[in-house]
Amino acid sequence: MSSQLEKVQELINLRKEARLGGGEKAIAKQHERGKYTARERIEQLLDEGSFEEIDMFVRHRCHNFGQEKKSILGDGVVTGYGTIEGRLVYVFAQDFTVFGGSLSETMALKICKIMDMAMKMGAPVIGLNDSGGARIQEGINALSGYAEIFQRNILASGVIPQISAILGPCAGGAVYSPALTDFTIMAKGISYMFLTGPKVVKTVTGEDVSQEDLGGADVHSKKSGVCHIAAEDGEDAIRIIRKLFSYIPQNNLEETPLVECDDPIDRVDDELNEIIPDSANKPYDMYRVIGAIVDNGEFLEIQPDYAKNLIIGFARMNGQAVGVVANQPKFLAGVLDSNASRKGARFVRFCDAFNIPLVTLVDVPGFLPGTGQEYNGVILHGAKLLYAYGEATVPKVTVTLRKSYGGSHIVMSCKQLRGDMNYAWPTAEIAVMGGAGAVEVLYAKEAKASEDPKKVLAEKEAEYNKLFCNPYNAARYGYIDDVIEPRNTRFRVIRALQQLATKKVVNPAKKHGNIPL
Repeated sequence: MSSQLEKVQELINLRKEARLGGGEKAIAKQHERGKYTARERIEQLLDEGSFEEIDMFVRHRCHNFGQEKKSILGDGVVTGYGTIEGRLVYVFAQDFTVFGGSLSETMALKICKIMDMAMKMGAPVIGLNDSGGARIQEGINALSGYAEIFQRNILASGVIPQISAILGPCAGGAVYSPALTDFTIMAKGISYMFLTGPKVVKTVTGEDVSQEDLGGADVHSKKSGVCHIAAEDGEDAIRIIRKLFSYIPQNNLEETPLVECDDPIDRVDDELNEIIPDSANKPYDMYRVIGAIVDNGEFLEIQPDYAKNLIIGFARMNGQAVGVVANQPKFLAGVLDSNASRKGARFVRFCDAFNIPLVTLVDVPGFLPGTGQEYNGVILHGAKLLYAYGEATVPKVTVTLRKSYGGSHIVMSCKQLRGDMNYAWPTAEIAVMGGAGAVEVLYAKEAKASEDPKKVLAEKEAEYNKLFCNPYNAARYGYIDDVIEPRNTRFRVIRALQQLATKKVVNPAKKHGNIPL
């Protein structure tokens, strides 16, 4: 065999070695845990045959604690680029078969390299996390590696989309990278996230808690809001990423992908004309409204199990991706609270950063009262949503279905927060507060002095409702652009979005605003 062929064969053998990661036994253990390997995950994520790997031959540089004797090609992370539905993406997948996926200096350099490439090329970064944390043997070098990644997460924020999947452990400092990205998807049963593990918690606080109860997918998708979507397993997490990616642009200078739409824009849904109950205190399902107006009823909800009083997610209208924000009367009567406000604000800011128009469906009776909310800073959290809508320069179409009272009316993309087209159904009630509460304030003394206080209050409430609890008073001042027939909502919103396609608004020049965090 010639020397050239020998060198080619050496290359082939090294590639084969690198693709085995931590070896066949470690791969078998990964499969026993119900988990895929890093390369298997990338194959599932990207279009077939599109993956181009980078830095396959990188090895760690550590000579502490005998690490020089344990050098594995790739050093615990697979990095590169490929396509999803033909669109360029950069990806890194931590390999748990190599040192438990722990982060070393060289692993961080590999991740940083593809993040830098993604910024140059204006393409999203997808991180598949499965790591035991920092590689302890490398000490400060591992910590500096994390910081380098975080710095890039920060600089890339709002420039290119960043998506994280948690497909195994993600603990300690490692959790901050997913927290800095736009969306975090966790796989149930196999993933967890926490800053300090159960043993440290037990030592410091005395609490006995399992990994799942401390930082599993259920905890973060329902209680903390850290997780945006909880997937059933690793394969489902990959499927969700591909679906999510279909709604978002490559970067902040591009528009969202247009999809051919076979759902007529003038499709009407007569049921919407009767969906609002006669009693203002009766709930109805906002999902029914969303499904009736978006293309083919398809809606990808974000954070479906967290702060259920507010619905957020992606849909299409005449093939154009939109962000939907909607109050949910079926949960806590659709009130806004601290968690719902934070949830909505972050979503609105993502949509604004990446040129995704906002469609807001309003039925909100106010902010949730009580010491719990006030002590939790509901003022600041509500201000986040207010700030997000006021700052947003993307097309904004708002439809008020029923209640829109007081401060909650303002924060839900009202006309004064530069709402472009503000529609209302005939059932809309736009006022400072509901009739019953208003007359208690306005006519309490008069009612008390009368022979029949209840009768006086009832008469005044009817009078108040006639004057204010309808859309026409707001329309009279131009705060509502039109009162529309509910069944025509899809058509009117799509026509509004078509009109707004060339919208140009620029905020005042500044380094950045100081959002009320």
